[in-house]
Amino acid sequence: MKGKAYAKINISLDIVGKREDGYHLLKMIMQNIELYDEIRIEKISSGIKIKCNKPFIPTDERNLAYKAAKLFLETYEIKSGVFIDIVKNIPVAAGLAGGSADCATVLKMLNKMFNINASETELMDLGVKLGADVPYCIKGGTALCEGIGEKITALKSFKDHILILIKPPFGVSTKEVYKIFDINKARIHPNTESLIKKMEENDLYYVASNMKNLLENVTVRKHKMIYNIKENLVARGAVGSMMSGSGPTVFAFFDDMQVALKCYDEMKNKYDDVFLTRTI
Repeated sequence: MKGKAYAKINISLDIVGKREDGYHLLKMIMQNIELYDEIRIEKISSGIKIKCNKPFIPTDERNLAYKAAKLFLETYEIKSGVFIDIVKNIPVAAGLAGGSADCATVLKMLNKMFNINASETELMDLGVKLGADVPYCIKGGTALCEGIGEKITALKSFKDHILILIKPPFGVSTKEVYKIFDINKARIHPNTESLIKKMEENDLYYVASNMKNLLENVTVRKHKMIYNIKENLVARGAVGSMMSGSGPTVFAFFDDMQVALKCYDEMKNKYDDVFLTRTI
């Protein structure tokens, strides 16, 4: 069985509080994009085996796809095992939920493969045990995510908008970024309701000009390159640019494919990981 695990961007990321267990309470608009890892799963007699095209990705129990398979097989008392082959296209430690997307796709594929017929809600309840972004990755599309990311409200689709993504040559630890973030210093929060309204009206210019990610300043303080990439993209015709998640990937919306293609060609000369894609 083959499947696609789609990356996401945050069109907004607001932090509205903190739980006693240290988890931050979030209010985010998430959006799938046409950039995906390819996943192939085969039944085997027993155990979990992972293969990946990137040598630096762990293929043991540290891998989120492995964790997803283990949890699924144990939950539904499945005796046989699985072989999972992952072709990684989504950059790692990039703020694009690549690991969570793989994890979510494995859960959905195993649900079909073993004819379990678990509901989407059941899969999302399993997913949140593996990571805060996993329930969204199961749901996909355009969505408002609240709580630690597990409370999901589907929104009207914001598909077919042109994007360029640039992943700088370093990774970022989500845990570290949240640790440094100080909610008391956050003066300006995203206007999530206005963004949702304008997304429903398909008003790209408003959305691109009013996107906000409260984690951006934290990551930019350590990595000035993120700010430079944003400036570069806007100077080359982007209608708006922002960092996704805890970073470091920067994305930019374009309203003209020719302008986007020209920008993409120029950026490919500056950075290794550049993607021309769109919202789905």
